Amino acid sequence: MKNLLVILLCLSLQASIGQDIIDWDGEYQLQFSDFQSPKTKIGDVNQNTINSAIGINFEFEMTSAEFIFTKNFNSKVDCTFDPSESYIVSPDEEKADQLVNFSRFSFDLAELYARKLREKLFENKGLFSNTDFFHPIYDEMNRQYNQRHVLASKETNIGEDKVKLKALHLEVMDEINALSDFCKECKPPKKSKRN
Repeated sequence: MKNLLVILLCLSLQASIGQDIIDWDGEYQLQFSDFQSPKTKIGDVNQNTINSAIGINFEFEMTSAEFIFTKNFNSKVDCTFDPSESYIVSPDEEKADQLVNFSRFSFDLAELYARKLREKLFENKGLFSNTDFFHPIYDEMNRQYNQRHVLASKETNIGEDKVKLKALHLEVMDEINALSDFCKECKPPKKSKRN
């Protein structure tokens, strides 16, 4: 009985730890309340600062035989937001709302590059690929994401230009929809052998 209680306690701790991370699902919109770091502060400051702990992660663990015959790595690429590491510092609520909107854009932009990564992994994984085949692809997708994120930050003044941010966000959502075969749960279609 004691062993069962310990196991249940461990499982409940793991479940509560896992709940802190928000996986991109296309439905949930980040809220101000998601910025749970103690550094979050509104008022009595003269600056706008944001740290959205958004990550594109790629991890897999499989035998050599599984790796040889695996082509679809969609489920191994995650796009996440970590509330405990995310914060907003802003002089007022209006500016804070702009930063939250920019974070929503950033989260969707990260999912776009997660899908681009999934697509590139699918296209470049061959039967005899080395387990390190993904490194240059992953690095390139991160570089592209960072460049586009910085550009959007400049073009919108970190979300202050709402019209420009909305236009950029719509572009990103269109691109996400165009890569619908590369969602985390999706199975990409096989390439035609006639090509």
